[in-house]
Amino acid sequence: MMSGPMDADLLTFPPHEAPERLNPLVLAYIGDAVYELFVRQYVISLANHRPNRLHKMATAYVSAKAQAKALQSWLPVLTEEEADVVRRGRNAKSGSSPKNAGILEYRHATAFECLVGYLYYKRQYDRLHRLMQLALEYLNEPRDVNCDRKSGE
Repeated sequence: MMSGPMDADLLTFPPHEAPERLNPLVLAYIGDAVYELFVRQYVISLANHRPNRLHKMATAYVSAKAQAKALQSWLPVLTEEEADVVRRGRNAKSGSSPKNAGILEYRHATAFECLVGYLYYKRQYDRLHRLMQLALEYLNEPRDVNCDRKSGE
């Protein structure tokens, strides 16, 4: 029997305070892990499971550039509450500099991860799953094939 996207309670250790009160960088920290797990499950669901290839495929979705692009696909469908979380994430001062992205892409990627973490901690799993699916669909559109991936991979 197939269950919903996240029916199992994966939230073993809830945060010490309400998600609305958490630092946006804390939300981005957990959001990064949640989105990484989602992407890894996705690439494993596809053919060709050589570990190096899995890593390259996953990187095409989890890089700061890809997350910044995916965030753009979410903007038209965000609720006011979600848009506020994105703003908080984008404006958070991380204290670290991006390695493979510009500062604007890095901030948008942080905003993306912040919203993922927020929805995860709010247990809004259906909404979270829908947005992450939307990100995959957007990043898989032909115009984005070369954003972080080489043709034919």
